[in-house]
Amino acid sequence: MSEQQKGVLFAAGAYLMWGLIPLYWKQVQHVGSVEILMGRVIWSFAFTLLFILIIRQHKEMTADIKKLWANQKQFWLLFIASFIISLNWGIYIWAVNNDHLLQASLGYYINPLISVLFGLIFFKEKISQATAIAVIIAAIGVGYQAILGGTIPWVSLTLALSFAFYGVIKKKIPLDATRGLAIETLFILPIALIGYAYLMQTSDIAFMQVDWKTNLFLIGSGIVTAFPLVLFAKGAQKIPLYLMGFIQFLSPTMSLLIGIFVYKEPFTTTEFVTFGCIWLAVLIFSLSKLIEARKRQAI
Repeated sequence: MSEQQKGVLFAAGAYLMWGLIPLYWKQVQHVGSVEILMGRVIWSFAFTLLFILIIRQHKEMTADIKKLWANQKQFWLLFIASFIISLNWGIYIWAVNNDHLLQASLGYYINPLISVLFGLIFFKEKISQATAIAVIIAAIGVGYQAILGGTIPWVSLTLALSFAFYGVIKKKIPLDATRGLAIETLFILPIALIGYAYLMQTSDIAFMQVDWKTNLFLIGSGIVTAFPLVLFAKGAQKIPLYLMGFIQFLSPTMSLLIGIFVYKEPFTTTEFVTFGCIWLAVLIFSLSKLIEARKRQAI
């Protein structure tokens, strides 16, 4: 098996897990979204740190932290990134467990297009005519739902914008994915621990209070966060960016199908028009990237 084939398998595995993760969060639908988020941060840090110790990269992680502290701009940028990704996690969990999975799916369809715009704004990257058309078509789809459909898809926009901003910050800070996740969750860990303690004092919590199944799913949230990220990092190292771009749409497509056929979320004419515009935009965007990649290979 070639390195590129291995990369495709790693990347597909990551996006497959991300596509199936709504089924996981539905198992703890009876748990408050804030408690799930706090637990996800705590257990993500625990399992990621354990993995780093197993692969003996704790010295590298210590060096990463020292290097970040020496560069205060990068340190605080990563601190901000940790808050942004936590916001993204929290909204996604809330969306899944409050029957807004279609909006969550829409957000991750839109995200690559917003990332392209952010590349233009923050990194002065060039944008092709095809990509510009794709972004306009996607905006028409979102605008249709907001104006004619009567609902602003705030879940979709917040997920797409937060993940795009997270990507911008991460691009400014070259850091190993696994160690980066550990450091990011370390930043949020004190807040998560304090938040959990506050929940224990002010309201009923589910952890260690409901049943063993709930406990296992809350603890396992760390694994389902860390493991696909490791697969993604391995895949990204072995395959071209345009190929990763195609594979990334596997996740929102699976989430969309799960929302419609498993959880019976309504897919009305409004959703059909909105998603139709997004799918057309994604098709134009993906084909343009494929053509660009083939032209580079031919040179």
